Amino acid sequence: MENKIREILGGRKKKVIGESELTPSAVLLPLFWKEGKLHLLFTRRTEGVKDHKGQISFPGGTQDEGDESLRATALRESLEEIGVKSEDVKILGELDDITTITNYCISPFVGIIPYPYEFVVNQAEIAELIEVPVSALLEPKVFKQENTYIHQGRPYPVYYFSYGNTVIWGATAKIVKQFLELIFGWNADLAKG
Repeated sequence: MENKIREILGGRKKKVIGESELTPSAVLLPLFWKEGKLHLLFTRRTEGVKDHKGQISFPGGTQDEGDESLRATALRESLEEIGVKSEDVKILGELDDITTITNYCISPFVGIIPYPYEFVVNQAEIAELIEVPVSALLEPKVFKQENTYIHQGRPYPVYYFSYGNTVIWGATAKIVKQFLELIFGWNADLAKG
């Protein structure tokens, strides 16, 4: 599976958004194997953070001046937020840049981490870690799309994935959607609940 992901992501041209007014940022999609199943690791942000209070996200954040690349940003933020060391991450490739209505440009990096892992959670930023089997995200009726968000007079689709009591939405859901489409040939129209 790791080779398949690396081949698919490496065999395509990543869509890069280079708008200068957007804040460059990056996230890591941490994949790991647990009980023979591929999982994604998400975080739930605390209510004390500046942005996206209580939301489900991937480890990541804004590029710092000292970051040599957006990949370095994703790895640094993963260390700061959940204690995953860069040498423990095997980067398999990148997804397309996405923009948010809050003027961020997010570069998602897909990586495999060892499991079990001794996570060191930054409790000021992260309320909990959430392990989700990829197979659960591929299930019918887990995905929902609404065109409910209006920004500057224009409707935007909002994506949702539901797993138990966890709702993954917004930019994180958009990233998950692209990952599932590219790697597993998943079709959002067939999966809508």
